[in-house]
Amino acid sequence: MSTEPRTWTGRALPRLEDPAIVRGWGRYVADLAAGDPHRLHARFVRGTHARGRLVSVTAPPGVTLFTAADLRGVAPIRAVLHRPDFVAVETPILATTEVRFVGEPVALVVADTEAAAEDALETVEVEVEPLPAVLSAAQALAPGAPLVHAVEYPGDPNTVVDGRIHTDGFDAAYAAAARVVAVQVGSARQSAMPLEARAGYATYDRASGRSTLYGTLQMPHVTRTGIADCLGIAEDALRVVAPDVGGAFGAKMTLAREDVALVWASRHLRRDIAWIETREENFTAAWHSREQAYDIEGAFAADGELLALRGDLVCDVGAYCCYPVTWGVEPLMALAELTGPYRVRQYSVRARAVVTNKCPIAPYRGVSRPMQVLAMERLLDVAAAELGVDRVEIRRRNLVTEFPHRTPTGLVLDEASHQQTLTAAAELADLDDFRTRQAKARAEGRYLGIGFSCFAERTGYGTPAFAARSRPYPLGRQAAPVITPGFERVVLTMDPSGGLTLRIGAAPHGQGLKTTLAQVVCDELGLEPAAVRVIASDTDHTPYGWGSFASRAMVVAGGASLLAARQLAERLRTLAADRLGGLSGEIDLAAGRAQRRGTGDSVPIAVLARDTYHSAHLIPDKGEPALESVGHYDPSGTFANACHVAEVEVDPLTGRVEIRRFLVAEDAGRLINPAVVHGQIHGGVAQGIANALYEELVYDDRGVPITTSLMDYLPPTAAEVPHIDIVHVETISPATVTGAKGVGEGGTIGAPAAIANAISDALAPFGVGVFHLPATPHRIRTAIRTRGHVKGAHR
Repeated sequence: MSTEPRTWTGRALPRLEDPAIVRGWGRYVADLAAGDPHRLHARFVRGTHARGRLVSVTAPPGVTLFTAADLRGVAPIRAVLHRPDFVAVETPILATTEVRFVGEPVALVVADTEAAAEDALETVEVEVEPLPAVLSAAQALAPGAPLVHAVEYPGDPNTVVDGRIHTDGFDAAYAAAARVVAVQVGSARQSAMPLEARAGYATYDRASGRSTLYGTLQMPHVTRTGIADCLGIAEDALRVVAPDVGGAFGAKMTLAREDVALVWASRHLRRDIAWIETREENFTAAWHSREQAYDIEGAFAADGELLALRGDLVCDVGAYCCYPVTWGVEPLMALAELTGPYRVRQYSVRARAVVTNKCPIAPYRGVSRPMQVLAMERLLDVAAAELGVDRVEIRRRNLVTEFPHRTPTGLVLDEASHQQTLTAAAELADLDDFRTRQAKARAEGRYLGIGFSCFAERTGYGTPAFAARSRPYPLGRQAAPVITPGFERVVLTMDPSGGLTLRIGAAPHGQGLKTTLAQVVCDELGLEPAAVRVIASDTDHTPYGWGSFASRAMVVAGGASLLAARQLAERLRTLAADRLGGLSGEIDLAAGRAQRRGTGDSVPIAVLARDTYHSAHLIPDKGEPALESVGHYDPSGTFANACHVAEVEVDPLTGRVEIRRFLVAEDAGRLINPAVVHGQIHGGVAQGIANALYEELVYDDRGVPITTSLMDYLPPTAAEVPHIDIVHVETISPATVTGAKGVGEGGTIGAPAAIANAISDALAPFGVGVFHLPATPHRIRTAIRTRGHVKGAHR
């Protein structure tokens, strides 16, 4: 057998997780609950008014009903940032004196069977005295608007975060510009719409007094912390497990009121209780995303150089604050990252979170970045037209070329390939050929368009980035605890047979993380990835970690795993050197053996492992009789980047948009597993297409959501998602120990702007541009008929 080192990184290995899932052997929350014949079933009574005074909640005799009065000893959810512009608002587990959005949990019914729980739900009577509601950010900010929460607002009413930046040289640069270009862009509300809706299965062990929650979660440890704080119990009294999760995308990272209520009810009744969310509940009451409106102005030199950027960014964040990232996550990300990959010297931007009487907002794949990129990319296209500069060239002139680059907001862009990805995308698109085809099509009455979108995606950032969102309070002032996510810690153990167990705090939910981490570890230890068992998403069996979100798992958990593997590899080399002679630096680990370089002497790694545990008295170095290492990693973050190109055909009579071609030039650093990277890009682009053309949560004028099923809410299907051509550019940054950059959100970030620019290019003969997403057929037809632009209800 060859003992030459074999590199696993960079190989498109089949995912180790897939065989069980594709065979139907996965274990989801509903499967676990179904296996318990003695479980109870829970259903939530939900508010049907956008806002109102809660008068009473009653049920007939025989119905087990819990209201806020029963949960009197349970603390509300408190999500906090230490900023003078942040307004902290508590979220009660069940509505107390007032309901603030349609779908808010008001009470909990419990019954022996799912059908009985559903029947019991129908018998509950909720009396609400309607109150005036605000249903948009524009209404919430209007003089005299009703207050969603009766709290003290330091600035505008209903404004719960108000971030501002104004650089010293902005006014002079703005005044010196050859042209100022203004655009207004907006995005409708979306749902993450996971294939598996939310679910919880809470069990209670009478012998120990411990509870276990099986949930559809991205952050099991943080969920445990939040529930324990609300219930006033030690964290050790609660185990949280996320089994297989059927899609998450950010909407399952926040602490759900339902999960707190479920664990409380299980402990109160000393019984096991299951709750499986319906699709209607998911659309109505699960976290929404990205209802935003941006007004931005770019001050340009005559040659297209962007001298200064001004913006007013408003995010509708719904009725309550999401835990742990708060309702600052959208406006503060937009404030910090609006400039993207572009060299902006002067900057004056205000970003606000505004509360309304609608479902709360939480992160969804990309968070604010799809809107940030839409704003910048539409601005550059409009500026190119007004200045007579080519659309590719105006980007080339403004993209950052020297690294590290510090933005006006203080972010540091590490090594990247903005110019290279733009060039690669333009070459693949073959613009000369497209313009020829476009002119021919227009002569035939058909309208083709092409659109570009460049972006920088901040990925893999640790506690330094999250800590920057809060500001220290003055000494002596009492402050609520702030949760600052970021670091990851892993424990890597080799057992006596030479097998590996990697325990991680990150929580995979479909990204192929177990496979890629195994590849990273085995490159250091000379084993095959199949030898690695990754344990995740179980607070009893993993180190405290922050789960998986924000394109962080491969960078942060991968970095921690690499560091742990290097420690364990050094221990194995030392053990082998004691046995084979020489120094540990002369030992190679490959093909399951430890071999002394330059000789034929070797020993199986499994033999080293067995002897370490079973013959510790014979180990010369008298090291610990175990093979275990701990890896800890807390990076500042790294920026991935890409350029997307969309080619579309628009039918001006029907407003239908067909995406004929989609191109991605992506730089995700070192590709640990190219197949996994491609899957992330494909899935992300599909969700970006959904954002651009289809998905929209609609409320009526009473604040009642009317898109509550898949008959009304329209995700794209395989028929609407084109083949995606991908070109990789690889930049290895010193900001990440694995060389990898995050790639989970990039497809969703770049696709909407590319499609909006492509539709605008196609409809240029009609004087129509796209400034609101989704660009539905109705909006496109209306814009063509009125010779206006594709817009939504602006704030």
